[in-house]
Amino acid sequence: MKTLIFPVLALIAFAGNSVLCRLALAEGAIDPASFTMIRLISGALILAIIILFNRPPAADGQKGSWAGAAMLFVYALGFSYAYVSLDTGVGALILFGAVQLTMILIGLATGNKIRYPEWAGLVMAFAGFVYLIQPRLAVPESGAGVALMTLAGIAWGLYSLKGRGSRGAINDTAYNFFRTIPFVLVLALLTLDGAYWSQTGLLLAVASGAVTSGIGYALWYIALRNLSVTVAAVGQLSVPLIAAAGGVIFAGELISIRMSLAAVLVLGGIFIVVMSRYRHARMVAREGS
Repeated sequence: MKTLIFPVLALIAFAGNSVLCRLALAEGAIDPASFTMIRLISGALILAIIILFNRPPAADGQKGSWAGAAMLFVYALGFSYAYVSLDTGVGALILFGAVQLTMILIGLATGNKIRYPEWAGLVMAFAGFVYLIQPRLAVPESGAGVALMTLAGIAWGLYSLKGRGSRGAINDTAYNFFRTIPFVLVLALLTLDGAYWSQTGLLLAVASGAVTSGIGYALWYIALRNLSVTVAAVGQLSVPLIAAAGGVIFAGELISIRMSLAAVLVLGGIFIVVMSRYRHARMVAREGS
């Protein structure tokens, strides 16, 4: 159950985060730099509170890393700035495409073998993802936005890969957030003159940082311990689908034929990848016994 619950909760958090970012940034309720800074500070504060009251054991090597913090900061900053200059559909395609390529290519380079059924599942899931967002795709007008979203996707893919080696998810995530504070201070000095926010933008940034980022990323690091690189990569393609399902449940949006077909393709592709990994693991276990 833990293998199932933690990834699902993390992916729900990611979907919620995309909604909060859209409400804050696409509506101009706050500037990208301020959103990023408040998001990271809020995440650091909520994780500090969790550590203070929960006191998870902190062994050597469970205090994150500067590399992890840098990846987290680059992802958050690149995502925020790209979000205000790209159409939502194009941004999602670039982001998740970059995440998939980064995780899969590095996985292959480090010995992670992908069998034919897994390739089929990956292609199927990605096709469903593209089909879902296709009506919102348009030729991007901002080359800088494309570059920033690509950089954000690469950074998140690297951050996820690094999390697979985490032995203390809460501590590692917390210290990664803590280590972004020096980057945040430099960003504040560079962007102070152009800062603006409304009460709504401030609240959305705090919610994004404390709940869907701070807690969500800790859940993701917990989940990554039991996921292969391929499963972790393809599973994230379900995030736009979860966000669309949230619109149906909480905003009364209609379930379209496109959403239904996309759900079949995305979830079917993920199922194929997961079952292929499961069967391979069973086969290896039988041969070793």
